[in-house]
Amino acid sequence: MGTLDEELQQLEHRLKQLKLDYEQYFLGSRPREPRPLRDEIQRQVQQILATPIRNTALRFRFNSTNARFQAFKRQWDNILRQIECGTYERHVFKANLRDCAVAPTPPFRAAQPTRDIGALFDDYRCAAAVCGQDISRITPDALRRAVEKQGAAARQQLGCSQVAFRIAVEAGRVKIKVSRAQA
Repeated sequence: MGTLDEELQQLEHRLKQLKLDYEQYFLGSRPREPRPLRDEIQRQVQQILATPIRNTALRFRFNSTNARFQAFKRQWDNILRQIECGTYERHVFKANLRDCAVAPTPPFRAAQPTRDIGALFDDYRCAAAVCGQDISRITPDALRRAVEKQGAAARQQLGCSQVAFRIAVEAGRVKIKVSRAQA
């Protein structure tokens, strides 16, 4: 083996790689947990712990790296527990998106254009709740102002006097769509 300085440099590099591997695993890019690299790093840490470090700067550097590794381990173990329980935020969000995209008939009248602000507001709130968006700040007045602004621009762009609105879910986000009103 090389000097302790080289070992610490290698340990820090491998820890960065392990962090990236876990991030990819949690995002779904990696099919398996990077457990072998984690075990290798754990063995290397145990080996360095068994060696007395006389140089204060190297001891500090090792202790900092070890503390970062221990913090990462706690974080990763916590996320793994959440995944096992089905409460991991990213997975729940993806599942909700999948449910929004797959559901052929959502519980709101998204496909039916309307000029009624009350019905549009109910549909918007329902769609936002299904997609997991915060609905606490959505008010009928704020939606009415947005619809009036969007409607004026759409009437000018479409060259018509009447427009209708409908709620659509695209990529997990709720949107208000404008079209010409049917006579």
